[in-house]
Amino acid sequence: MFLPRGFEQRSVVTSLGRMVYYTAEKLSWLPLETASSEDLPKLVFLHGFGGGSSAYEWSQVYPAFAGEYQILAPDLIGWGRSEHPAREYNIDDYITTIIEFLEQTCQTATPVIASSLTAAFTIRAAIERPDLFKCLILTTPSGLSDFGENYRNSFFAQLVKTPILDRVIYTTGVANSAGIRGFLEERQFARPNRVYPEIVEAYLESSVQPNAEYAALSFVRGDLCFDLSLYMGRLTTPTAIIWGEKSEFTSPEIGQRLANLNREAVKVFQPLDNVGLTPHLEEPAMMIALVRHLLKVLATEES
Repeated sequence: MFLPRGFEQRSVVTSLGRMVYYTAEKLSWLPLETASSEDLPKLVFLHGFGGGSSAYEWSQVYPAFAGEYQILAPDLIGWGRSEHPAREYNIDDYITTIIEFLEQTCQTATPVIASSLTAAFTIRAAIERPDLFKCLILTTPSGLSDFGENYRNSFFAQLVKTPILDRVIYTTGVANSAGIRGFLEERQFARPNRVYPEIVEAYLESSVQPNAEYAALSFVRGDLCFDLSLYMGRLTTPTAIIWGEKSEFTSPEIGQRLANLNREAVKVFQPLDNVGLTPHLEEPAMMIALVRHLLKVLATEES
């Protein structure tokens, strides 16, 4: 899978298996006195879910912060190069392994940047273990069943619950270049011309890993969805929310409603026009500038 220059693969062992993550130990383009990242503060990037998801999702953004932070960008369990246990995944699996990852890699409270459903899991992890999180920057955080909506009742979720047919759908609609490109162009990106070949290749490589269908189908069936609105009021970590106005899955209106449930913790709600679910893939330069700004804003709020 694609790795930015200067980054290498490491791993930790969680209760569900080995979780791979990417970090830069030494950066050849920095001065010798700052070439090692070991003593820098940590900054964690967590990818969202969907066929072929992995830490690649943030790979156009996180290298820009490598001179200021030690970057940690994991493939979540069941995705990318991490282990893929053959199981039906549930919500607690991801809340638990996010917490375990931070416990093993971060010695102090750490800024965490996350997207979509994983961002919703991250909110719940921060509620459970606020000592691990310094601040949150979240793109389109949604449990996909917010404010009483039930994703599990959708036609596609019901269809994928059919044994054998679910594997056929995964193989024909997800684990091939045409299926991935079609989904990215039609559902994930606001403008299809932003989907270039490397993105498709990275998603494809993740989607064809052994047992990759288990996590993906758990997601599509709705096993990982929940009502985030029931948890927002308990969040205490300083948080900024970014929302692509062209998101096909959840509207900015839902995002604003979620933010309004806890304006004490949610310091910023920033809608972005002309981008979809993953603005960090669509317009990485813009997202680098925005994340850098929000880290400063949230640091001010903490003090």
